[in-house]
Order: sequence, then C-alpha cells, then structure tokens
Amino acid sequence: MKNHLKRITSPKTWKVDRKSSKFILRPNPGAHSYSAGLPLGIVVRDFLGLASTMREVKKMLHRREIIVDGKRRKDHSFVIGLFDILSIPEIKKNYRIILDRLGRLSVMEVALNEADKKLCKVVGKTALGKSKIQFNLHDGKNIIADNKAKIGDSFLIQLPNLEIKETFHLHPGSMVFLIKGKHAGETGVLKSLKGREAVYESNGKSIETPIDYLFVIGEKKSMLNITS
Repeated sequence: MKNHLKRITSPKTWKVDRKSSKFILRPNPGAHSYSAGLPLGIVVRDFLGLASTMREVKKMLHRREIIVDGKRRKDHSFVIGLFDILSIPEIKKNYRIILDRLGRLSVMEVALNEADKKLCKVVGKTALGKSKIQFNLHDGKNIIADNKAKIGDSFLIQLPNLEIKETFHLHPGSMVFLIKGKHAGETGVLKSLKGREAVYESNGKSIETPIDYLFVIGEKKSMLNITS
C-alpha cells in the first residue's frame, strides 16, 4: 500500500490545504475508516502546529510524547478519528477530534477534566453468556459488560481502562450529533424514530435523517464539549 495520496483527492472530511503540495500522508488501516479518520502525523504537524516537518513528528513519537485514548503511539500514520482524545503531557495539552459545522474532521482543545472521558457509539453487540455482552464501539474498541444498551446507544467511558460511566439511549428527547450527511457536525434533540429514519429538531427546524447518522451525546444536553 502506498504511504501517500494526492492532496487533491483526499477525503472531503479532511480539513487540509489541498494545494500546498502534491501529496499527503495516508493513514494506516485502523479503527476508523479512511474518510472518518486522519493520520496522527498530519494532526500533530498541520492541525496543532507542534512540528514543522514529519521528521520532527516522528522524533516526538519516538520520545513517547503523544498519547491517544490513554495509550502512547509511535506510528505517525496511526489513524485517529471522531471523539478520540490526543494528549501531550509535556506541554499539558489535551485535544478532541470533532466534526466542524461543514462536516470536516477538526481538533479542539479540551479541559483536563474531560481529557480522560470519551463518548462511544455502540455499533454491534454479541452475547457471551447469561449476562455478559461484548459491545463493539465506533472507534474499534470492544467492551465486555453487563449492560442493557442497544445498537445506536452511546457510552460515556473512562480512559484508559474503558470503564462505562454512563449509558445514553437512542430515544426521543435525547441530544444527538450528526456524524454523516449534509447536516454532519450539527446537534439537535431527537423527536421521533420510525424504522430506519429519525426526526430531530435543531434551531427550531425539524429535520429527517437516517438513524445511522445519529450519535447520542447525552440525555438533555451534551455530556462533553464537542463543538468548537
């Protein structure tokens, strides 16, 4: 697999300058899809401005200065995506990957009290026994727990031990975040569910959208700061 791709053909979700050079780093296959994730090196260099070259990024990673979701990462091509937490202890900074109002992956600084918390969407589940369920999350993580959550619900988890702190169900009244479609990056209140379609309200308008585009972020308000 090639290590780079042409900037002009990079995913629309990438908030990058497409004319500054011909090529851009390609992320390695990982927990997030090609269009839903960014290479760690690009985030550190281009989004955060913590290095001027990819060689400097590699040195930072070699010195074990970069932590993603509580784990130190050394690969500059490691893919990071929606709601992942990037921490740099040396400068005491923490960041969350978010979607901006144009549906593009972006980075926002978060307070220390949110740096060990993450919202994860349940995208699959498997019964392992009488009461234990393995939950598959949107970021590739798996959690085994005695929990009544359904596919489409969300967990507030503690990093790095993946302890479930709260469960948010996909039902009318929940606060939702749009992760796909022309309204990606928008928040609203879920009003109704019918089949695979949903209606949510945002800024006084009722909008229809596929259920798969919704990410529950809280009951009556977002549990974490996810908008810049």
